[in-house]
Amino acid sequence: MVTNNSLAQAIASEFSQLPQVIAVALAGSQATEVSDEFSDFDFYVYIQQEIPIDIRSEISHKFANRSEINNQFWEPGDEWIETNSGKGIDIMYRSPQWIEAQLDSVLVKHQASVGYSTCFWWNVLHSTCFYDRNDWFKQLQHKANQPYPEPLRRAIIAKNYPILRNNISSYLHQIEVAINRNDFVSVNHRIAALIASYFDIIFAINYLPSPGEKRLIQFAKQLCQKLPVNMEQNINSLICCLAYPFSDQGILCKANNLINRLEELLRAENLIGNFN
Repeated sequence: MVTNNSLAQAIASEFSQLPQVIAVALAGSQATEVSDEFSDFDFYVYIQQEIPIDIRSEISHKFANRSEINNQFWEPGDEWIETNSGKGIDIMYRSPQWIEAQLDSVLVKHQASVGYSTCFWWNVLHSTCFYDRNDWFKQLQHKANQPYPEPLRRAIIAKNYPILRNNISSYLHQIEVAINRNDFVSVNHRIAALIASYFDIIFAINYLPSPGEKRLIQFAKQLCQKLPVNMEQNINSLICCLAYPFSDQGILCKANNLINRLEELLRAENLIGNFN
């Protein structure tokens, strides 16, 4: 029986033989031991030159009867369905210069984003490397394995906190306008954005990089020592309001409650005095 680890090694071995490849790393759920039956294999193939499409297709055919080569929807990559296990295999191609720039933006320049500010930092830290020419990826992980910069922590909060509801164009204002228009799609979209910024702040409060989009409640409960009161309950309560037909006042009330509890934590940590 082929195990997840042996499958990962076999796939990495195919790419390691190509001269364009600098490193092959496995990230996502399979690398963080929180995988389940729905978890894909997320491979990051770091390349110094493009790998020809026909070679990528040839590799996929060794493992999968069904594959999509050269998807360009997010990061450049290929997707397969592994024949024996039915597991999804996601191959993403990155240049070393690109990922180094992503780390520099947060660890050196302390630049925040609107949601998911530190997800690439998390990605590097929690990758398992299967091939590493000249120890480049080892050095990258060594750089990533550093204390959380205080300027970055404050930059993330400064970027994401005001747009929750303080600014004229805040998420809460946009949600209220969408409700008045009976625009359910916009309400859903803005709540998702609010939650992304909400978790960006929570992980920053705890000096932790953000894991990205998936299992955020699970990771926050597992890793963060400081959380807003009733975090999981308040998030679930807000999301449940999206069931059609939704309660207009219920959404606004529960969004405000979610932000109130976050503000209590921010004030306790002396992190929002400059915003009010």
